[in-house]
Amino acid sequence: MNDLFAEISFKSINHEGEQLCGDHVDIVPEQDGSRSIVLADGLGSGVKASILSTLTSRIISTMVAEGLSLEECVSTIAQALPVCSVRGVAYSTFTIMHLVRNQTAELIQYDNPHVIMIRDGRVHEYPELEINIEGKRIYRSKIRLQEGDVFIAMSDGCPHAGIGIAYNFGWKREDIASFMADYCLAGYTAKALSALLIDECDKLYGHKPGDDATACVVRIRKRTPMNILFGPPESRDEVDRMMNLFFSKDGKHIVCGGTTASIAAKWLGKKVETDIRIDRSSKVPPTSRIEGVDLVTEGVVTMNRVLTIARDYLKGQDDYDEWAFGRDGAAQICQLLFEEGTDINFFVGRAINPAHQGADTPINFNIKMNIVEELSECLREMGKRVKVSYF
Repeated sequence: MNDLFAEISFKSINHEGEQLCGDHVDIVPEQDGSRSIVLADGLGSGVKASILSTLTSRIISTMVAEGLSLEECVSTIAQALPVCSVRGVAYSTFTIMHLVRNQTAELIQYDNPHVIMIRDGRVHEYPELEINIEGKRIYRSKIRLQEGDVFIAMSDGCPHAGIGIAYNFGWKREDIASFMADYCLAGYTAKALSALLIDECDKLYGHKPGDDATACVVRIRKRTPMNILFGPPESRDEVDRMMNLFFSKDGKHIVCGGTTASIAAKWLGKKVETDIRIDRSSKVPPTSRIEGVDLVTEGVVTMNRVLTIARDYLKGQDDYDEWAFGRDGAAQICQLLFEEGTDINFFVGRAINPAHQGADTPINFNIKMNIVEELSECLREMGKRVKVSYF
């Protein structure tokens, strides 16, 4: 395992008038830290296309998760996918990006637009080996990964954007690559890059997409640790050990909770200063400041908001602009955990706050523990390494 991390994000728009997307993306984690991303595009649009693409991606994903070789996966799906007798095209096309321990990328492509690779801010041409499986032409590539590499997989709804409106023959792959290269060089996250591409496609369609369009972006970057202190320890005797471990860790430090902030400030020999820039329209309590700490927020209410955004993020239903550019405590934690951090260390105190134990108070110890457990699982699904230590 090296010190590289694969940041993965995707975004889709549906064919005009359709509630379901005919494209589907699955991300499959593997025990050795590798991950497989499958982007499938079902024939047509609507319910039928959605079923076809979902079945295709799920079959491939399941086989990969069971440890079958990519050759077996492709052979099985190639045999299973019939060809439309009228159009002469497959009922579903697919792109597989297999990231092996963040060291190499194996690409397998069938009838989708070929993956765009950006390296050092320029379009990078990678070798492709054409193989024939069950009469279907499959393209395979193996690429050694470097920091800063960006891979952009897409359904054909992206190059079809603008046909008859902005372009006579659509938005060509090389034009898409050129459009994205500058953003990649500027260091945009995978989430931002996928949103930029799909938003541009939507504009080219005149906001009336003539096809489903999906972009899945993989961005390779260095691992970045992030540390969160949430709640005081169960025993006062544990304070020094908890604080020593927390502040000795590399990376940024986030302190959540009023009592926790007071303990951290006392240990550091500093003061807690409340942020005077209070947004009274926000449902999240204001942040504070402690010299030597990167972010200080309120506890359970703020972290519960972070968990809500994390759930929506994994479903592709989050309001990216709201949290990515927000300044409240929850938005800032999301920015640090979702976009910046790769290795998340939770330091969680088990102390029960007497102020939260009243019959009319909705906050209790179990809620706090559940937030930590569920948020940790959400972060793992995002591909983060997560460690939780209790005190």
